[in-house]
Amino acid sequence: MRKTKATPADVARRVGGIPAQPVRKEAGSVVESLIPDGGPAARAVARAATSGTGSGSVPQAGGAGAQSAVESPGPGADDTVLGVIAGAGPVSPTGERPTVRLRDAGPDEQPRYAPEWLELREPADAAARSMELLDPLRIRLANLPGRGGLAIHDLGCGTGSMGRWLAPRLDGAQHWILHDRDPYLLHFAAVASPRAAADGSRVTVETRRGDVARLTPDALLGASLVTASALLDVLTREEVETLAAACAGAGCPALLTLSVAGRVELSAPDPLDDEIAAAFNDHQRRGGLLGPDSVTVACEAFAAHGATVKVHPSPWRLGPENVGLTAQWLRGWVGAAVEERPELAERAEAYLAARLAACAAGELHVTVHHSDLLALARPTGGL
Repeated sequence: MRKTKATPADVARRVGGIPAQPVRKEAGSVVESLIPDGGPAARAVARAATSGTGSGSVPQAGGAGAQSAVESPGPGADDTVLGVIAGAGPVSPTGERPTVRLRDAGPDEQPRYAPEWLELREPADAAARSMELLDPLRIRLANLPGRGGLAIHDLGCGTGSMGRWLAPRLDGAQHWILHDRDPYLLHFAAVASPRAAADGSRVTVETRRGDVARLTPDALLGASLVTASALLDVLTREEVETLAAACAGAGCPALLTLSVAGRVELSAPDPLDDEIAAAFNDHQRRGGLLGPDSVTVACEAFAAHGATVKVHPSPWRLGPENVGLTAQWLRGWVGAAVEERPELAERAEAYLAARLAACAAGELHVTVHHSDLLALARPTGGL
């Protein structure tokens, strides 16, 4: 198998986009990575996954950044999507925090979140984020003391989608400090970052590789704002409390978007919907991670440090125009549920096949509930 990687220069040619490099791979192995033991649950999900149709190219779970896998179809057969994009479901080992934790591995450690998954979800993320929280944020930023421009820390930045969404919506010169444990994603984020604010002021970036769950007030010295997207739910209570303390100590607000709320609505409700959702939520809580409890815990943590906290819903609303994202989300959602409760495997096979068929036909509508949180810490008055 030949492995290829897209370079940051490739990304620059597609603003905010990550090109995939297709390769061939044996059928089945991608989906079976959802269920580590490769047992009946893995085989059930693998069989169900072949029911959906797509472009014929999906990234390999756990593979190199722009690597993907396709099935070699039989005579007269349509290409069938076999894999789950790394990060499309919580398929990492218990306790791992995709794109967040800097582990004791070498510099060539592969990313947990494939750039292709982050690209696929970026339009839905952008449409979902709460615009209602921007006005109070702008007011606070305009009144921060002693600032000659905004210094914005983006935690677990991935490919930089938060900056591409937020920077053009804020006035004034901005310097973004992008944090992630994955150096490959940091390259993408830096190259594809916006260059101008809402009023045309300059936007600059720098990258920092490291563990964002251990931020201190010193690390945020001079920060105007802390941002993150889809981060809170992959942190523990202790890590959220550390984050809240760091923001309070630095006197900077935090805009933390797209935390899972634990609720999903699908058109043509099925009796298995609630069971899959409950199993998925339990999977999200593995290893002490907060999952759907993260916003409640974060509200308490920031409020305990004197911050004013505002929460607003930010659901994905997926329809026929989101077939690719919906299909990948379905595979990750069901795969995680079956990993958590293997006894669901047999019923999940038929369930996933039916849902994927409805998705491919443009008949499926899904609302995946998230919440955005704005914590307005008391300014310290320092630089």
